[in-house]
Amino acid sequence: MKKSFKSLTTAQFAKLHGVNKRTLHYYDDIGLFSPRAKGENGYRFYDAAQSLDFEYIRMLKELNMSIDEIAAYCKAPTPARFLEIASAKEEEIGRQIKKLRHAQKVLRAKREQAAFCGELREREIRIEACRAERLLVLPYDFAEDDMQRVFAHAKEKWSIEQIRMGIGGFISLDKVYSGNFEAYDGIYTPALSSASAADSLTRPKGNYLCGYQKGVWSRLPLLYEAMTEYAEQNGLTLSGYAYEVGMNEFMISAPDEYITKVMILIQENV
Repeated sequence: MKKSFKSLTTAQFAKLHGVNKRTLHYYDDIGLFSPRAKGENGYRFYDAAQSLDFEYIRMLKELNMSIDEIAAYCKAPTPARFLEIASAKEEEIGRQIKKLRHAQKVLRAKREQAAFCGELREREIRIEACRAERLLVLPYDFAEDDMQRVFAHAKEKWSIEQIRMGIGGFISLDKVYSGNFEAYDGIYTPALSSASAADSLTRPKGNYLCGYQKGVWSRLPLLYEAMTEYAEQNGLTLSGYAYEVGMNEFMISAPDEYITKVMILIQENV
């Protein structure tokens, strides 16, 4: 069957593809994409058969290829060159998808935390059933209380995407019971992916004694005191580490609105 294509003016072709006429003029001027014909009056005429080629050019531009790179390919397209471009861009898309999934996971976690924090009182203690969670961990001494060093240390070992999940600290129960909060055992962040990492641990599934404290960090010893009293009064045996993490950073306008969560595993009676 013979195919025939209706000629389209620059304005019609631009409208069909949702672009500005100046874009088509520019592409023509640099030899990237030209109309099928030009009238004696200088009018440009495209046909619908050019639509797919134009959309492929737009796709490559959206994939961060420069105009010069696209023009070089379009002047001498070959299957081998196309396969080279396609392979490189597929890898790039894969990396972008991974980053977007990580960003989505961070936003989902922070959205849930924001909603949760809105319902909290100044201090709360409760028992919560928690799923197992893999944590990336690093040894770190908080004695100097230098958050710049903490961030730099974490950035060196983890990715920026990973850091956005939040950085918490963990401390042994021996130090909690003795009131020694000067030197923590390390820092941690919830792992974004299931990829294996040498410096990681799994916080086990189980019931946790969870405490929430609103206010500056110096008030945390009072929360720990209340939590250990709660455990004693209710016959709970605590084990492992105490895990601290901020719940609402980037959501508050004053330090006294900051909410810290502390969670400690409750040892099951056998």
